[in-house]
Amino acid sequence: MGFFSWIIFGALAGLAADLIVGRGRRRHRGCVLNVLVGVVGATLGGFLYRLATGERKSFEFDFPSFGVAVLGAVVLLAVLRVLERKR
Repeated sequence: MGFFSWIIFGALAGLAADLIVGRGRRRHRGCVLNVLVGVVGATLGGFLYRLATGERKSFEFDFPSFGVAVLGAVVLLAVLRVLERKR
């Protein structure tokens, strides 16, 4: 995937994760933060996928890759929410 594809993919994954995790108390996150959460979440999701299956996940613009990216972004947002509560 190219650089701009990662940005679009990250924005979509970050937005989806924000909608899943942020349903109780909705806090508006900007587009840039959604992209960062999505890209970092995709990386985290790929790492978790590799730990669970032992296989590498090559990210393409398809539904399985999107699911792994959203799952990683959800985990990332959940961890960030727990850290926010401790403060």
